[in-house]
Amino acid sequence: QVQLVESGGGLVQAGGSLRLSCAASGRTFSSYVMGWFRQAPGRERELVARITGSSLNTYYADSVKGRFTISRDNAKNTVYLQMNSLKPEDTAVYYCASRPSIATSWADWGQGTQVTVSS
Repeated sequence: QVQLVESGGGLVQAGGSLRLSCAASGRTFSSYVMGWFRQAPGRERELVARITGSSLNTYYADSVKGRFTISRDNAKNTVYLQMNSLKPEDTAVYYCASRPSIATSWADWGQGTQVTVSS
């Protein structure tokens, strides 16, 4: 089991930037696929971005392509989500998640961090 702790959320004006961090426990972090999800009020949780252990493969939801960047530092057991050109519709609770491989389900979740973008 991997424990995940997100940080970096907050209130920002439209067009601004935030960087979310997710610190993970566990000695096998570098082999895990990591992802960022978000959930806005009244909406289902959606996958925003994910990255494989080696960082060779990434995925982005269409709504954030070109604005968000996922990255990881395996030496620090941390995954990041750089969010630029933020829009009010990006307002949500953002969750970090992990899974052992691309073929498995998302197994572990953080507690979430609130991102609010004002217009």
